Amino acid sequence: MSASSAFNDEKGGSSSVGEPEYGHDPASGGIFSSDYKRHDDLKEMLDSNKDSLKLEAMKRIVAMIARGKNASDLFPAVVKNVACKNIEVKKLVYVYLVRYAEEQQDLALLSISTFQRGLKDPNQLIRASALRVLSSIRVTIIVPIMMLAIKEAASDMSPYVRKTAAHAIPKLYSLDPEQKDQLIEVIEKLLADKTTLVAGSVVMAFEEVCPERIDLIHKNYRKLCNLLIDVEEWGQVVIINMLTRYARTQFLNPNINESLLEEGGGGDKTFYGSDEDEDEDEEDEKEKKAEAATMAKRKPYVMDPDHRLLLRNTKPLLQSRNAAVVMAVAQLYFHLAPKAEIGVIAKALVRLLRSHSEVQYVVLQNVATMTIKRRGMFEPYLKSFYIRSTDPTQIKVLKLEVLTNLANETNISTILREFQTYIKSMDKDFVAATIQAIGRCATNIGEVRDTCLNGLVQLLSNRDELVVAESVVVIKKLLQMQPEKHSDIIKHMAKLTDNIQVPMARASILWLIGEYCEHVPKIAPDVLRKMAKSFTNEEDIVKLQIINLAAKLYLTNSKQTKLLTQYVLNLAKYDQNYDIRDRARFIRQLIVPTEKSGALSKYAKKLFLALKPAPILESPFKDRDHFQLGSLSHLLNAKAGGYQELPDWPEAAPDPSVRNVEVPEWTKCSSREKRKEKKVEKPFYSDSEGESGPTESADSASDSASGSEIGSGSEESGSGSESEESEEGSESEEEEEEEEKKKKKKELKKPVQESESEQSSEEEDRKHERKSKQRKIESESESDEDEESESESSQSESEDSESEVEVKKKKKAAESKPPSKPVKKESKKEKKEMSLLDLDDFEPAPSPQVTPVNTFLSNSLVTDLEGLSLSDSVLSPATIAPSSALKSYDLLHRITGEGLSVEYCFSRQPFSPDANMVAVQMQFTNSATSDTKNLHMEDVKLQSGMRVKEFPEIELLPAGETATAVMGIDFCDSTQAANFQLCTHTRKFFVSIQPPVGELMRPIFLTENEFKKEQGQLMGMNEITEKLTLDVKCRNEHAIVQRVTTAANLSRVPCGSDKECRFAGRTVTSSSLVLVTVATKEEGAAQLMVNCEKMVIGTMLVKDIHLALTQ
Repeated sequence: MSASSAFNDEKGGSSSVGEPEYGHDPASGGIFSSDYKRHDDLKEMLDSNKDSLKLEAMKRIVAMIARGKNASDLFPAVVKNVACKNIEVKKLVYVYLVRYAEEQQDLALLSISTFQRGLKDPNQLIRASALRVLSSIRVTIIVPIMMLAIKEAASDMSPYVRKTAAHAIPKLYSLDPEQKDQLIEVIEKLLADKTTLVAGSVVMAFEEVCPERIDLIHKNYRKLCNLLIDVEEWGQVVIINMLTRYARTQFLNPNINESLLEEGGGGDKTFYGSDEDEDEDEEDEKEKKAEAATMAKRKPYVMDPDHRLLLRNTKPLLQSRNAAVVMAVAQLYFHLAPKAEIGVIAKALVRLLRSHSEVQYVVLQNVATMTIKRRGMFEPYLKSFYIRSTDPTQIKVLKLEVLTNLANETNISTILREFQTYIKSMDKDFVAATIQAIGRCATNIGEVRDTCLNGLVQLLSNRDELVVAESVVVIKKLLQMQPEKHSDIIKHMAKLTDNIQVPMARASILWLIGEYCEHVPKIAPDVLRKMAKSFTNEEDIVKLQIINLAAKLYLTNSKQTKLLTQYVLNLAKYDQNYDIRDRARFIRQLIVPTEKSGALSKYAKKLFLALKPAPILESPFKDRDHFQLGSLSHLLNAKAGGYQELPDWPEAAPDPSVRNVEVPEWTKCSSREKRKEKKVEKPFYSDSEGESGPTESADSASDSASGSEIGSGSEESGSGSESEESEEGSESEEEEEEEEKKKKKKELKKPVQESESEQSSEEEDRKHERKSKQRKIESESESDEDEESESESSQSESEDSESEVEVKKKKKAAESKPPSKPVKKESKKEKKEMSLLDLDDFEPAPSPQVTPVNTFLSNSLVTDLEGLSLSDSVLSPATIAPSSALKSYDLLHRITGEGLSVEYCFSRQPFSPDANMVAVQMQFTNSATSDTKNLHMEDVKLQSGMRVKEFPEIELLPAGETATAVMGIDFCDSTQAANFQLCTHTRKFFVSIQPPVGELMRPIFLTENEFKKEQGQLMGMNEITEKLTLDVKCRNEHAIVQRVTTAANLSRVPCGSDKECRFAGRTVTSSSLVLVTVATKEEGAAQLMVNCEKMVIGTMLVKDIHLALTQ
């Protein structure tokens, strides 16, 4: 490695052929080296075994590329290092390959297997770079490989790789347009991506490949609107431009009433309109106005909520630091917003005028177009458009254009004072533009016409010929409006023909004299005489006007000008320009009557001296607004390649429901009846969805709700293993105690009393349920016996109750079937209670060591729960799980409680006073003959770290009545029981609440990619896998989801595979992530995998779900 060649490489010097070569020996330190030794040191470094040398070489090569030097001869040496283990080297190699892969296609193809391996690299930057290089090799033979790579990258966990996949789509499309259909599938998949990194890139791909497929945008419209604020700047520009065109096809014109009235106004009459037509026109105008007024009354415009969403979400971007984003929002508002709201963009655009001249140029082009239709919004910022001496000419001209558009009766005096100073400028093009601007102000505002004309006449004595010439041209146009008043000016201008040499100005003077020769009868022939002398030396435009002048004078004053006219026509007959020769022949035949001359010669006077309309001085930006503002086509005023036309507003609003995103019900209903029931029960957020679309929180709530709703159907999985949980809980006690607890303020929840009317309407159901209650006393009393803190008297009573149940047990089989029919009829009326009343499906759990959990709810509890979910203002509707899915447990049996029975269930609703607590809903039923008073809690005994929020005291519970209360318990992520005394005014009962592990969680919403990412971080010790054989009734996806969500409070995670069901949640106290995957295989085999930050909870959850799926 030589210092000389390194120096040469940096400086870019090499001796040209033929010059003497110095210092061939590297050691000699010569400055010049021959061409064939270029980059030798870099090649040596790239071939070395040291990563540090390779890295240094790659840095120098990339620096060369950045400076614009050609490094293509290093391609073979660089491409060898594509398989380098060092990630830094690899990244730089990929940067180099992206630059030169297209030029050196053959060599790049040799390394294609390495790029394919790079697509599987664990580092996201390498995966993305490999895809970028692959898509840069523009050879049709590798199109299938590229297609495969793009499809894989579109499903990658890294949003950066998905973004790169979106960038590769247009490259592949330009290489092989036949791949369009497959690419549209990938675009559709990427459009559904919820990450901001991908959004801009995929919309760009959509614009390049299939901009006409507007149906792909419908479902993603609200998401794109909501993500817009967080997307990177250039993505924002692309999305806003696309949404502008989308909105023009999907929403009605917000200014439709205004435009109807404008059309009704009738517009300007034609110049040549006859007097007879005018009466008819007036009648038509009246009719149109009446129609427009009735239309406005009949159909008041109501803005679509999605239209409003777009305007609301783009407005904050007017404060963006990026001029292109501000410009994009400005054009969106100009094309889509109601007239009253467009004004907000003016301030943002004026702010951009402080930027670089290039930005100013583009902004002023757009402002000039806007000021024609919406002059009012820029009037407050008039001074911002005053011209600075440092402005470039093109900026000055555009500012003049804007000032002229903004001129009205109130501000014209200040604008004309500005123009006066501009005329003194040294910039001649700018002065000419100013004079034209004065002319336009004079035509538009009649009050200042004379002032402007006098000012322009004064300019005729200016020393600068260009100023005089431009003034003449403008005066000519102004004089056409009132020529009879201004014969003095015409005389004054006739004298200028000797001095003014600018062809356009000379032609304008000659036209004026010819047109109004009757006002200057003495001067006109003399002007023609002078012009005839210099005819041969004049410019073509002047020659044509001399011929016209001669013809007009011949027709009005033939005595004086006959010979002059013939002389001029003879000169013109032999002119070099064929236009002039033709004009001379035509005019001779027309004005000089001969025997052969046709009928036209009779009308020569009418042809030449007809009244001509005054020219309308219009802005060159008048019709530019049919191009989308901010586009290259608008800037050039011509359609550029790839420009998408701005669609016209639809006459009738298209169906807005196409943008409604269905809440993903990951659990499909198996039977038609259940589907029908689903349709009847609409989700809570269907009303609000119209404007903002479903948010992620709403999604997660709906997932858990739908899962639990369906889970209520079968109650076979309802036997929870309380005894096992308590054993596991004691083991995990020490671990759980170490964690810190969050403590929040507590609020009281008032119990919701059940109304008498609800009770009376459901008496029949209660009778049926009392029978089933008696059947289950055995299991309840057993669970009571397990509680050590229970008194001896309660134990003896519960043992007596066992013998009673044994007798009735035999009747169970006979009784279970007949009641099922009336129950089913009832369930059609009250769909939410269907699962509660289908008691004939219940079977006790076969395993003896597991205490069966009481899975039924009394009718009164159902109504109480429903009442709670509707009346409790603290709970948001989206988070309330249907009451029918909840299992209830006995806290106090009515025999033990001397007529007072208490049941509790885990409501799976957030406990509003403290989010770290599990909400426990308790139902008190007074079956005794006397009233129960002062129901409250005392003597709470908890394990370390646990907390309880007591339910408010129930002062009175009359005989035969029920009451509901909610308490909160922070179980500290353990299944340890909460022990306390339940007290009335006479008695105290020792009770305990022990949670199943599945109730210690709250559902969360994750996307498929987020699930995979989190799962990847919870491997090894945090992953528990168990193989199992599914119960015969649990072989379909619906049944699996139902049983898992019944066993644990988790929400379903979307999954592309039919063979997998995924669920996610977090523990209530520590927010530790819990991920569950059930992968089904053939013949009922399945694999259960739980990934959890807390191993103990994971182990217990595996047991519970295993039990639920196999029984």
